[in-house]
Amino acid sequence: MATKWRDIRRKHSPEVEAEIAQRVKDAAGVMTLYQLREARSLTQVNLANVLQVNQGAVSRMEKRTDMYVSTLRSYIQAMGGQLQVKAIFPEGEVEIDQFEKIPEPTEDSLAPMQP
Repeated sequence: MATKWRDIRRKHSPEVEAEIAQRVKDAAGVMTLYQLREARSLTQVNLANVLQVNQGAVSRMEKRTDMYVSTLRSYIQAMGGQLQVKAIFPEGEVEIDQFEKIPEPTEDSLAPMQP
């Protein structure tokens, strides 16, 4: 006989339940660019039109593990968001505003780098 989920959940202590809830909350705050775009119900083509690049450039952007701050900022702004860069230390957070005056990227800067 199958075990129901609610019966399994009842076996956890309140401490374990709190830990599970915290893990779920932490995971919900971490997304890839692809997941973020999907969560905002946008297609690569929609985003490409806003950024004035082709769909392939958006696809390449989503696969990168390293990119210019200005490129990331443009991607986030195209979805209606605002990028913040923070340094997080044990004693607190500091917002870095050095990147505010970086010129907007061109399609060439969105293209993959040549080896």
